[in-house]
Amino acid sequence: MSLSPFLLLRRPGLSRCLQLVAYLPSFLKLFLRLVGDPRVSLKSKLVLAGISAYVILPTDFLPDILLGFGQLDDLLVVYLGLKLFLRLCPRDVVQEHVKSIAAGH
Repeated sequence: MSLSPFLLLRRPGLSRCLQLVAYLPSFLKLFLRLVGDPRVSLKSKLVLAGISAYVILPTDFLPDILLGFGQLDDLLVVYLGLKLFLRLCPRDVVQEHVKSIAAGH
């Protein structure tokens, strides 16, 4: 199987979620490479900063004391934020890094 972040993040479902978990180390490597790439705009990188701030700060849409539901908003913000980050990154830069990671570099 080839690593395709656009395909995996396009339509969520059980099989897609399982694939996403399997590719998590590769996604982490991809996001770290994109953050360090000067061809990716500051605006794109600020999306990741916003995601981090939302997860770290105590303010939530749904309080975390509502077991299950309190964590769903965090997951949704992370999922949609990462999807937005990939969309804002130049597609050719993302594909370049994906191919490099898939090749084992």
